[in-house]
Amino acid sequence: MRLIGLDPGLRHTGWGVIEAAGNRLSHVADGVVHSRSDRTLAERLVDLFRQLNDILADYAPAAAAVEETFVNKNPASTLKLGVARGVVLLAPAERGIPVFEYSANLIKKSIVGVGHADKQQVEMMVRRLLPGAALEAPDAADALAVAICHAHHAATERAWAAGAAR
Repeated sequence: MRLIGLDPGLRHTGWGVIEAAGNRLSHVADGVVHSRSDRTLAERLVDLFRQLNDILADYAPAAAAVEETFVNKNPASTLKLGVARGVVLLAPAERGIPVFEYSANLIKKSIVGVGHADKQQVEMMVRRLLPGAALEAPDAADALAVAICHAHHAATERAWAAGAAR
């Protein structure tokens, strides 16, 4: 199953695509979409939406996983991140792609084993789990971590469903 992980941000939104076949994960692509800070908020959101739609069209994932927003100390920054996250949720949902959300702590715990791991630890584990991954930027590594987290949790859900059906 092809999965896309998304790490929302207004300036930089990381994305990462993986293939999950049973317990085997393989890297497909990763990158970061950017919005220009000299544009209005609405224009930046349109840019983000269009760039994400291009990626979704190119890679045709079966599911999308998005990191949940945490609250910043600055309410204005939190609000801007929230509207960018809304676009990140909308882009796959508008195409009929199921969207799943995971907290940052759950993602880190699923990848590193510790819910408060730092970015370097997450990136190192993503490189180990997906050999050959280019990791264009830290945001792309975070997005791949979201995709890996979803792959693991989706496999567990399928196993539970199969067991319950017996």
